[in-house]
Amino acid sequence: MTETAAPSEAFQPLGNEIRTRVLAALLEEGGPVTLAFSELAEASGADTTAGFAYHLRQLTDHYLRETDDGYTLTDAGIRIARAIESGVYTESVDRDPVGIDDPCPFCDDRALVATATDNTVTVRCQACEAAVLRLPFPPSGHRTHADEAFPGALDRLYRHRVSLMTDGSCPECGGESTARVEYADAEPETESAPENGRAQLRLGCTGCGYTLRCPVTLAVIDHPAVVSFYYGHGEDVRNRPIWNVGREWRETILSDDPWCVRVSAEIDDEQLELLVGRDATVVSVFER
Repeated sequence: MTETAAPSEAFQPLGNEIRTRVLAALLEEGGPVTLAFSELAEASGADTTAGFAYHLRQLTDHYLRETDDGYTLTDAGIRIARAIESGVYTESVDRDPVGIDDPCPFCDDRALVATATDNTVTVRCQACEAAVLRLPFPPSGHRTHADEAFPGALDRLYRHRVSLMTDGSCPECGGESTARVEYADAEPETESAPENGRAQLRLGCTGCGYTLRCPVTLAVIDHPAVVSFYYGHGEDVRNRPIWNVGREWRETILSDDPWCVRVSAEIDDEQLELLVGRDATVVSVFER
């Protein structure tokens, strides 16, 4: 059985500082806890017991569940409490440039820097001035990762997201996700090939609408054939960051009806080729 509430009804109880303090008090580092009425009243900062009881009633059932030992969070309550703690809806972070010790994928200079404006990270090359990528990164990620760890955290987050969505699960809501190869520069809602078009992978969730776009190469970088190929040449390709998977990689559109993209890499005169279909499935692997 599925129980639903209108968004206006679900979010209306949150518009009060006492109530958000209650939700935050019920979430500790190890997870949700159960607190008695008196403990929650003290944590909330409410002036009177009667006033606090009113606020508690607004949260109970949807965000809180009453038990014999007190009150605890529902699943919705846990998610809201975590959002409050992370600052995802309340904080806007700007971050000074942080150097990245990887070569630029365009000019090969080691001049990449990552900056953040309003929680969105831009990786840019100071030598050739190319913008390499632009991705959101939550406030808690900025708050908890020092400068030297920040680029690696961004890389791991999006490598994981690409992998999950390519496999069919949304990292935002757990809904079904789809993968679709398309022209990167095509007009919206069209299939027409732009001049000198290049392919990109569009990942989208059918549940919450979350989308992510990336090179086709990034979706196959963890494929067993790729990992094995690089391992045979003394390298773990899984250590390559999303902003530079390697200049030896090439993407070639062989067909768009049906879609087939050749993703290839050459190392020491040996070449690996993967043929990738419309849904990002690797249909063939060749090693020469």
